[in-house]
Amino acid sequence: MSDPSLPRPTDNAFTGASVYGGSHEATYAGVTSFMRRRLTRDLRGVDLVVWGIPFDAAVSNRPGARFGPQAVRRASAIFDGDPQYPFEADPFETLAVIDYGDCALDYGFHDRVPGEIARQAGAILDAGCHLFSIGGDHFVTLPLLEAHAARHGPLGLVQFDAHQDTWPDLEGRIDHGSFVGRAVRAGLIDPDRSIQVGIRTHAPETCGIEIVDGDAVERLGVDGVIERIRTRVGTGPAYMTFDIDCLDPAFAPGTGTPVAGGLTSREAMIILRGLGDLDFVGGDVVEVAPAYDHADITAIAGATVAMSYVGLHAARRRKGTPAG
Repeated sequence: MSDPSLPRPTDNAFTGASVYGGSHEATYAGVTSFMRRRLTRDLRGVDLVVWGIPFDAAVSNRPGARFGPQAVRRASAIFDGDPQYPFEADPFETLAVIDYGDCALDYGFHDRVPGEIARQAGAILDAGCHLFSIGGDHFVTLPLLEAHAARHGPLGLVQFDAHQDTWPDLEGRIDHGSFVGRAVRAGLIDPDRSIQVGIRTHAPETCGIEIVDGDAVERLGVDGVIERIRTRVGTGPAYMTFDIDCLDPAFAPGTGTPVAGGLTSREAMIILRGLGDLDFVGGDVVEVAPAYDHADITAIAGATVAMSYVGLHAARRRKGTPAG
């Protein structure tokens, strides 16, 4: 064991001896990869990859989510090597997790963005790694769904959001408000196994997806929402996408299109952490826009979503349940 009286090493993102195990360095110091994971493109022996997608050219309101991956990584430093609540375990004792850095995109060619995200995500998946992505605006979920569906078939979608994102759209447009409808029409998701939680706006069509709106969350309670999600998604492969504007602006002011009346951080985390028996094959958190944040409230919420997703994946591994 190391001498506790000696200074702890820093920059585990570069100097860590293993992709396993938590890091114990000062929250305010060092390179802020996601939860101090090794920052590398080496996928050998890796179980789960955390990947940033700094793109926000598809927003319909306030821009800035391109800085979301940086903000979430910085906020994630608050999660040191202790057991993470409420899992009572360090997820990195079970899972080999790395930070893969960010998706390489040319800001001058927006038409190439969907294909590049899908291609680069596909390379990670082909290496046998589970992928959790940090956006970026919500459009980035469409090519991520394309990459995952190419390997798993049509997916059940669990979407935490204030918006349905099913607005009609023309092929070739890049818009964060229409990706769900396009995913349904492309056969990437199965609407009969898909559900949206926290919706507080109206779109012209539902695309056959079940909606648990913001008021219904209050009336059902967190246990009722968890049961609705489990029943809807069933046992097949599923994808989880968490738009941070699912939360009320009191808990996530730093986002492009905030909507009053949303979930509390506690409600959202209880619901998410109650979905450990679902076969999630991938996931993301999107729409963190730090320019509108205060005291990193939104970034901390986004980092907690990501940590919770990793914690669910680790818990499945500890139980011996195959994880997607």
